[in-house]
Amino acid sequence: MKRSSFAYSITKRVAKLVFSVFYKIETEGNRTLPDQRPVIILPKHQYWTDIPLVSLAFHPLLYFVAKKELFRYPLIRDYLSLCGAVPVDREKTIRTLDSFKTIVSLLKTGERIVIFPEGTYFRNGVGAGKGRLLQMILKFQEELKQKIPFIPVGIRYGERKGWRRRVEICIGSPLFAEKESDAVFLTEKTMEEISRLCRLPRCS
Repeated sequence: MKRSSFAYSITKRVAKLVFSVFYKIETEGNRTLPDQRPVIILPKHQYWTDIPLVSLAFHPLLYFVAKKELFRYPLIRDYLSLCGAVPVDREKTIRTLDSFKTIVSLLKTGERIVIFPEGTYFRNGVGAGKGRLLQMILKFQEELKQKIPFIPVGIRYGERKGWRRRVEICIGSPLFAEKESDAVFLTEKTMEEISRLCRLPRCS
């Protein structure tokens, strides 16, 4: 099922309204992404709220890579697909390859894709990045003959005061890599930047 711009936009508007009640959201960095150019956005992952917060931080429509467990129920699966979620099976490599084909087709048309490099929640530090998808994207980049920007994003959750909690979304400068063999370096650099932007330590 393809993403629906209408469903995405309505969901984003509702999220903006609801989140404004519970959060004071501040964004640092360049929120505008280049037109007609593929971009990979790599945010910190602490809570489920990271997903709508990242969506609110950037002006263009985004796609999100999400764990397959979220797609277990048909209605939720259809809704997530309409909002631009791409399922990834973290256990079975062959199914990850199927998802990667979808990601490649999106990158070819200049879409912006969000990947949480930690792969799961890390609330008091920054986890080790999982570079398999980045490696596959770099391999595709060599065929594309166009450098893809990888943008690290930090999310800082402040203390709650009354109803509202301050959240800072810090958008870093784009990172670039030349080839597939640079995946380890790119992953490490990404996690360093996320740690700096979040002001959280790296987990050993």
